[in-house]
Amino acid sequence: MGAGAWGTALAQVLAADGTPVRLWARDPALVATIAAERRNPVYLPTAALSEAIRPTADLDDLAEAEMVLVVTPAQAMRGVLRQLPQAGMPLILCSKGIEAGTMKLLHAVAAEEHPGSPIAVLSGPTFAHEVAAGLPTAVTLAAADRDVAGPLARRIKRPSLRPYVSTDVAGAEIGGAVKNVLAIACGVVEGAGLGQNARAAVIARGFAEMTRFGLARGARAETLAGLSGLGDLVLTCSSTSSRNYSLGVGLGRGEPATALLADRRTVAEGAFTAPVLHDAAAAAGVDMPVAEAVCRLLGGANVGAVIEALLSRPLREEGI
Repeated sequence: MGAGAWGTALAQVLAADGTPVRLWARDPALVATIAAERRNPVYLPTAALSEAIRPTADLDDLAEAEMVLVVTPAQAMRGVLRQLPQAGMPLILCSKGIEAGTMKLLHAVAAEEHPGSPIAVLSGPTFAHEVAAGLPTAVTLAAADRDVAGPLARRIKRPSLRPYVSTDVAGAEIGGAVKNVLAIACGVVEGAGLGQNARAAVIARGFAEMTRFGLARGARAETLAGLSGLGDLVLTCSSTSSRNYSLGVGLGRGEPATALLADRRTVAEGAFTAPVLHDAAAAAGVDMPVAEAVCRLLGGANVGAVIEALLSRPLREEGI
């Protein structure tokens, strides 16, 4: 459910063995193009899509699905889930973010909209074009009930896609949401020409922030140190293939956030998560200076002033 780059890549890897997969997109014109060209020229033009993928613009077509992978933008998830037929099938949430306003994690949003459905979260270091190309990828598949997570993991496992089971749903979600914000910060380091030392410092201290926030919201430290936390953080903090990192590069060069975001066809989730994360951290009494700096930059603050403020913070002992 969602035919962006990540949704299309998941459809492709799951259909690689001939399994029938329905790929829902909101835009009927995109659905028609995918059906005619066997390609998603807007979001994933490099992948020649399997004939087992059937695109659709009708959510009712998902009513008989064995399971639904939800890959809509985080802030749109509640609205789309509300339109999905209440069929009770498992929902695997593949988007990364925290809902604005409520500050709820997405599994809580899904549980409110589909109380009769088993809910799992899929997260980890996953560039869409690599997944679609069949390159080796490992992910976390988390559900509160191991009896739910295990069968779902076995069902989506493919030769190039290896899921690891977890019961720490909050940890899997928080890692994915926070790393998007930290990836923007690392992009800023690159765009501002601050060097590799600075990027390593942002990754390390950003991970400490992720851990503090995760523990405050009920996550487990070992989950945050795994694929959906540290693994995803390392991937997206070092490559222009990351939409969030690329956004940060522009901010680091002094380009205004409004122009950078308006020029993007795809969603840089970290830009929407950053202010929500800032509010949620404040509510939990968690100090997150790197995330706060990203919020200031997205709000139009001067890059040099934000960096100076970070570097002039009082000295403290290293640790979480």
